[in-house]
Amino acid sequence: MSNEPNHSRRAERPGAGRSRKHLLQWLTSRLLPVAFAVAAGVLLIFLLGIAQRVGWLVAPGSGTGVTAEATDAIYTCPMHPQIRQPGAGRCPICGMELVPAASMTGADLDELSVRIEPAQRRLANIQTAAVERAPLVTTLQTVGSIAIDESRQATIASYIDGRLERLFADYTGVVIAKGDHLAVIYSPQFHAAQVEYIEARRGAASASGLAAVRQAQESLAVNTLQRLKEYGLTDEQVAELQQTGQPQSRLTIYAPQSGTVIEKMAVEGNYVKAGDPIYRIAELSTVWLMLALFPEDASRIRFGQRVEAVVQSLPGETFVGRVAFIDPTVNSKTRTVGVRVELLNEQGRLRPGDYAEAQIALPIGARGKIYDADLAGKWISPMHPQIIREEPGQCPICGMELVPTANYGFAGEPVPQPESLFVPRSAVLMAGGNSVVYVETEPGRFEIRPVTVGQILRDKIVVLEGLKVGEQVATAGNFLIDSQMQLAGKPSLIDPTRAIAKAKERKGPLLFEQIAVQNIGGPAGKQLEELYAAYFAVQQALAADKTPPAAAAQTLHRAAVDLASDMTLGAPVLERLHEIATNAEHLHHQNLAAARQSFKPISHAVVSLATQVRSDTAERPFTHFYCPMVKGGGGDWLQPGGELLNPYYGSEMLHCGEKVQEFPARGVVVPEANPAAPPPPTAPAETAPQAPSTPQGV
Repeated sequence: MSNEPNHSRRAERPGAGRSRKHLLQWLTSRLLPVAFAVAAGVLLIFLLGIAQRVGWLVAPGSGTGVTAEATDAIYTCPMHPQIRQPGAGRCPICGMELVPAASMTGADLDELSVRIEPAQRRLANIQTAAVERAPLVTTLQTVGSIAIDESRQATIASYIDGRLERLFADYTGVVIAKGDHLAVIYSPQFHAAQVEYIEARRGAASASGLAAVRQAQESLAVNTLQRLKEYGLTDEQVAELQQTGQPQSRLTIYAPQSGTVIEKMAVEGNYVKAGDPIYRIAELSTVWLMLALFPEDASRIRFGQRVEAVVQSLPGETFVGRVAFIDPTVNSKTRTVGVRVELLNEQGRLRPGDYAEAQIALPIGARGKIYDADLAGKWISPMHPQIIREEPGQCPICGMELVPTANYGFAGEPVPQPESLFVPRSAVLMAGGNSVVYVETEPGRFEIRPVTVGQILRDKIVVLEGLKVGEQVATAGNFLIDSQMQLAGKPSLIDPTRAIAKAKERKGPLLFEQIAVQNIGGPAGKQLEELYAAYFAVQQALAADKTPPAAAAQTLHRAAVDLASDMTLGAPVLERLHEIATNAEHLHHQNLAAARQSFKPISHAVVSLATQVRSDTAERPFTHFYCPMVKGGGGDWLQPGGELLNPYYGSEMLHCGEKVQEFPARGVVVPEANPAAPPPPTAPAETAPQAPSTPQGV
């Protein structure tokens, strides 16, 4: 019975295999069509996506014309303008929705601007800031070393041949006082000279015969005494020799000044000759701080300027010194200028050779008078700027006459600090010799503006030309704006030449925010009026279709050159004078057309000059005229009054132009806006306090 179950199981195996085979066949027949259907659906969806991607399929309701337009349209990414493709979609880099490239190019704007949509602006984090004008002060920081004041050094040398028998200052660093004995020299030569002197005195006293003999003895005594003094014999030693009549073979050398022995150059027992050095001593109550500055920094400091120094070995303590010397040459190897600062060291805490960090406060703007309360109305030593006195006198160190601090540009009363036009440093894009900013002239519209930059500070840049106060400039995201200008084929940082040329085409006359005429007397004032008179002679000749008279042109050039050498006139005035001198030098050699071309920059300079300086004897005002027909703009000129006579066209359009305004002979005037002259696109910034008038649109 035990074998029956096994037999039954073996008998059932073929039937079970057939059941599984039937089951597999049944599943295959049911599931395979479903799998084929799913695969076909996935493939269909994939193909539809590709068709939509390339623009073969459009949304329901779209006509054939719309489809063609969408196919031709170019879309780009606001954040990645290099992504350009036909049809809408998303940026493969950042996933942003693509926008039509036409909306990014600013095709509806002029050739110098681009429009940034609000969405783009938010995503690109474009920020703006206002152009400001205010006094700026930068702190020049540099490192220097403490050095010995060379004017307070002395070398102690032997006056005579002999042997050093005794050295009292027998090591370096000994502090000595004036009159201290330093060394004893044994010298037979010195002994012989004393004997000769004593015998000559005795011979002169005992000579009772011929007067010639007595006179010879007296002369010998005088000459011998002079030789003894040259050997180093002091007046006290001479008196002792005359009293005792005993010659000495040993000469004592005394200290000529107080100080510290900084070098011992001989030892006891050495034989020395006349002139051989024994000691080198230095008076360390004042020391020098030696600085090496770049030429552009050195040109902005002056003698007597305050300097704060922190010495490396005395952290946390500030020493105050003053500039004592500015090297007139530039080191050819380091391309730096040496500057010497004098520091007081009465307690001897400053050690030569130590390092120090120096700070010098420098106002930004034209070099004029500055106010220092410690120097206002005082007198200063021209060699030792730490010597400051209330009244004139002599320097106790060098004996030179004290000079007024005003000679070095220090005002006796507080003066307004020069104002500068500036923007945040991030607003200016610079590449090579090009500098541009993007000005938001209206919401979303950014215009490229070439600028001339001045001093670059830590977080600000001074703008000399190209902007005016209150304009909004892009400080963040400006590289994105520049890229949009490039995509639109407009001027950009890479090539701003068209924008520069456009900015030079000034529309409208020169405008001035304020006219402040400073009256100058003396020879300078007389030359100034000669310059104006020569200019008017040239203007009248051009209006009469004649070339400029040689005498008038030469007088104009000579007066401008002479006045340009007067540094008291201030940087803005000197700049105008240089322009006049440059363009008037060959004015009388030119034909009529060339002379009129050269007359334009001369006129611009003279018009600006008349708003700044006149002679103290001047009485009549000047009239500013403008001709809008002059090619390239800038048709300004000046007349002493009378009927308008156009120097740019002469008889062709003699009375073409308009009167802009009158410039007074003295005083301050705030001119009214000229409705006939639209505001220019750019306005340079005058940074000097001596020239409150600010021409716009130059």
